Amino acid sequence: MGELERLLVLFVAAVILAAAARRVGAPYPVFLALGGVLLAFLPGAPSLTVPPELALALFVAPVLLDAAYDASLRDLRDNWLPVTSLVIFAVGFTTAAVAVVVHELVPEMPWAVAIALGAIVAPPGAVAATAVLRPLRPPQRLLTILEGESLLNDASALLIFRLAVVAATAHSFSFAAVAPTFLLAVAGSLVAGVALGWGILRLMERVHHVPTSIILQFVSTFGVWIFAEHIGLSGVLTTVCCAITLARKAPEQVPARIRVPSYAVWDTVIFALNVLAFIFIGLQIRPIVESMEAAHRAPYFAVAGAVLLTVIVVRMAWHMSFNAALRWRHHRYGFHPPRPMLRPTVGSGLVISWAGMRGIVSLAAAMPLPPGFPYRDLILLTAFAVVLGTLVVQGLTLKRLLVALGLQDDDPVGREVTAARERALRAALASVADDRSPIAELVRQEFTARLAHGRAECDSNPASRAAYGDLHGAALSAARRTVLAMRNNDEISDDAFHRVEEEMDWLEMAGGRNGQ
Repeated sequence: MGELERLLVLFVAAVILAAAARRVGAPYPVFLALGGVLLAFLPGAPSLTVPPELALALFVAPVLLDAAYDASLRDLRDNWLPVTSLVIFAVGFTTAAVAVVVHELVPEMPWAVAIALGAIVAPPGAVAATAVLRPLRPPQRLLTILEGESLLNDASALLIFRLAVVAATAHSFSFAAVAPTFLLAVAGSLVAGVALGWGILRLMERVHHVPTSIILQFVSTFGVWIFAEHIGLSGVLTTVCCAITLARKAPEQVPARIRVPSYAVWDTVIFALNVLAFIFIGLQIRPIVESMEAAHRAPYFAVAGAVLLTVIVVRMAWHMSFNAALRWRHHRYGFHPPRPMLRPTVGSGLVISWAGMRGIVSLAAAMPLPPGFPYRDLILLTAFAVVLGTLVVQGLTLKRLLVALGLQDDDPVGREVTAARERALRAALASVADDRSPIAELVRQEFTARLAHGRAECDSNPASRAAYGDLHGAALSAARRTVLAMRNNDEISDDAFHRVEEEMDWLEMAGGRNGQ
């Protein structure tokens, strides 16, 4: 079977597994990973081979940029404390705890190698957790915290991992020597991300051909990651900062005729990359096991099991302690959030603690280790066991936990969408309020109907259509400016903004305004 045929077989298998997962209400990453394990041991089974140094760029960069583009800065600021707790302290404590456990079980392992292993398995990914939670409409605060954590925890873990690998290969380590490099990498990533975002915006302003624009979006995404890694910066931080910069400015500059097909293509590509990534995880078990000496398999599996238990217990212990401190503080001083949100409870702490499924980052970070790296086989096996184990153990039970706890809020995003629609409609109608012509009346009817999910038809006369287009464009511009101002003033979240933006994009397309 040729490479193309193998890839097509894997795609078909992945689509079938994802459909089966949706049918039974299970998270599709779990089914894909388990399906990959089964495929790995079938005679003549197809394989998915990705150069290790490209795995992070291929599977992580576009998914990370897509998630960061949709992230709500306002909601992240509102929940900065729990997000920071998970990104820095949970990752740090997990790394340290895993290093201690592994060093106790394998005393010959150098500390630097043990820390590298801890950093590999420390960061959870949000794909599996949100695949479980989103259909259940959980409180928005929980999704914000988990998605915010997934944007930044890879950066902190991979920076620790990079330093540990350097120490392991150099057989020495001096914090005073690496601290300036570490700080420079963080600061440089923040600056480079913003600068690259502005550069991409300037480039995309000149592109009006839709397929070319979409291709350049993906090229720039991979380019940002590769550039950052090449000059020693954090690919994660640079990509996140670039995406946030794009998200703040692109809605004002990118026309709907480019944005609508771009979103559709990105949704499809992100899904394809996710299904390939998780089935790729499962397929790695066979080469990992075959590369180990027979005498090492049993003790290595024991170490992998101990690490799996450690990452689950440490996350729960840390976040439930943090959650208890938050609840004590709110009980003593009151709960005064900047806007209505779910109050921290024992139940919300349990959900966040249990939503610690690991993903492709852990395995993709371990695979590029050179063959001569100390305990490489153990590191690969442990990374695989933690990813698959958390997906199965936590992924298959998270839904039941959320349903049992019955956590709900009053749908703040839905309320903000309604408020944004109403304000946008008032702005659009105000822009044509002084025009009493039949065309202006048609525009008023269409905006009223469209924001209520209806349709309006336009006169086919060329002169009428031109007049209609001008009035329609003026009304739409007023509506867009209003909703953008609401987002920029933190009156609505980015989630609400993107939902209303999509409705106005269809209004723009229906009105014949192609952004030219």
